[in-house]
Amino acid sequence: VASSWWDEQFSQFRPKDILLVLLFALAASIIIALVYKKTYRGVLYNPSFSVTLILLTMVTSSVVMAIGTNVALSMGMVGALSIVRFRTAVKDAIDTSYMFWAITMGIFIGSKYYLPALIALGGIAIVMLAISFVRLRTSESYLVVVHYDPVDEPEIDAELHRSVRNYRVRSKTITRAGAEMTVEMQLSQRADVVSHVLDIPGVHDATLVSCQSEAAF
Repeated sequence: VASSWWDEQFSQFRPKDILLVLLFALAASIIIALVYKKTYRGVLYNPSFSVTLILLTMVTSSVVMAIGTNVALSMGMVGALSIVRFRTAVKDAIDTSYMFWAITMGIFIGSKYYLPALIALGGIAIVMLAISFVRLRTSESYLVVVHYDPVDEPEIDAELHRSVRNYRVRSKTITRAGAEMTVEMQLSQRADVVSHVLDIPGVHDATLVSCQSEAAF
């Protein structure tokens, strides 16, 4: 009885096939995670998202491999997934594309289309690296937060005009203790804007922060 049960469990795919799918999924997901790390342009890189991409590829390939041999199971799986809601917010839209990339690789590998998976993996990786290289050569958005005496604001504006080609005041707060101004600017490289602003006598401190800006100049 135990032998027949064992034979029935592996009637559609052998343990070697399962291991091969998981190994291919692991290799593909590691490449996806490395490309994500290389092309990440945010403020703080989160390693847990790379781990999520690896798990997502391996889990998707396992599910596709299982439901591909059973029509009834595939219909039940589609119905179960249709009621699942994911409440984790994705901060950057590019992260969503990496998740779809991992899922696509999982579907290819789980269906045992290894060559199409390899072509798609290499092609998308080259495109993402090329886009990242182009973005490195373009201007980035930064925020400069300045605390200063209100009477010295004209000097700050003059210095920003000299140091930065494009900038815009995002907020300004004036209190009895002083003033705070947040300026958004486009920089091709991290120039010494903060140092120049700090040279103004009435400036108490200045902070440069990288940001993901949706607004265009």
